[in-house]
Amino acid sequence: MLAALGTLEGGGSGLTLAYAVMFLFLVIQFGAAYLERPAKVTDRVQKQLDQLCVVALVPAYNEDAKALQECLMSMIFQTRKPDTIYVVDDGSKHTDGYRKVQRWFLEVAPMHGIRPVWHIQSNAGKRHAQAKAVMDTPEADVYWTVDSDTVSDPSALAELLKPFGNPEVQSVAGIVMAANVRVKQDWGKHRTNFLTRFTDLWFVAGQLTDRSSLSVLGSVWVNSGPIAAYRADLIRNNLHSYLAETFFGRPVPFSDDSMLTLFAMLRGRTVQQPTAFAYSLMPDRIGHFNRMFLRWMRGSFIRSWWRVRYLPIRSFAWWAHILRWTQSVAATVLFVAVMLVSPVIDFRIEALPWMLGVPIVVGYAQTLRYMTIRRSDQPLLYQWGTWALSPVAVFFALVWLRAIRWYGVATCWKTGSWGTRQTVEVAMN
Repeated sequence: MLAALGTLEGGGSGLTLAYAVMFLFLVIQFGAAYLERPAKVTDRVQKQLDQLCVVALVPAYNEDAKALQECLMSMIFQTRKPDTIYVVDDGSKHTDGYRKVQRWFLEVAPMHGIRPVWHIQSNAGKRHAQAKAVMDTPEADVYWTVDSDTVSDPSALAELLKPFGNPEVQSVAGIVMAANVRVKQDWGKHRTNFLTRFTDLWFVAGQLTDRSSLSVLGSVWVNSGPIAAYRADLIRNNLHSYLAETFFGRPVPFSDDSMLTLFAMLRGRTVQQPTAFAYSLMPDRIGHFNRMFLRWMRGSFIRSWWRVRYLPIRSFAWWAHILRWTQSVAATVLFVAVMLVSPVIDFRIEALPWMLGVPIVVGYAQTLRYMTIRRSDQPLLYQWGTWALSPVAVFFALVWLRAIRWYGVATCWKTGSWGTRQTVEVAMN
């Protein structure tokens, strides 16, 4: 900051001032994130929430059968059970592998007071799979979206419903963590490697900083597909738009979670419940990770158009969205100027510690909230070891993820039925 003041007085570099401004925005974001508090309810409100009819939507496409069974088992044994679990096999290539899971599900769910539904259809995409369940459940008050490779924490649904005690809240996001970084295994065996640990660190920290800061103001932009809840009439009233979305004449079958969140933002508050957890299988190969992130970045850019077009220009969410894209462009320009161009034109060895040290320090600060969640499936030392990977996460994000982001922007018109997945990509052993 002292360097920035010096720049204003005629000394230093304009890049210093730009970095100071971005640092100020980071401080504001961190501060807002630490203001987030989980929703709590009174006994009277809890009784009202207990009366809500909750339908879980579980679309499945080329998912590992064991992963799907673990997903359904975790939903059946919730402390607050859903009224219906609706599974849609969207034309998977190995439906035969699901038959044992289907028989188990249809037998066990009713024993726990849950109505099970298992529907098989020709491949139409995740949105159409969800829509089938929505059209068949007009009694629903809340829809709980769950990905078929996700294991829900036993109290996930109970916690996810609490923010709905506020009638202004239209959607609730939960916290997604990597399932395949478990050390103390209590279900399944997974390939845990450096990539899955890094992904867990990067993903969880992002939810607890970026999304938490937006949640404080009721303006979460994107709920995670593995764990989110929506008021049912919100989805029913927007179902046609949800299924018919196009971008410059091309159908958009992915980025479903951000589309549902946008509908919710147009009606009221969108928040995160930081005490609702789910565990998803994360990529354990770099190719899978790249395809996943590229799909997200294409969807993110497409969704940005709709936010600018449809969100009220006087809303905080609209301006925050514009500011975030401005930051993204500015950060890319600064990175190229400082890390790539400047060393070639005027390399100074004394500047190297600052070029490397500042991103590392900021990165550790950004990921510190990762340690606010104590995982029972990992020794504390192991979790600290994951947090120690922050420098790797920082430079991976600065270089590789940034390149994928802008490539995704440049190729945003490329879509597919379910984005990229054509076979089982991560399986339980």
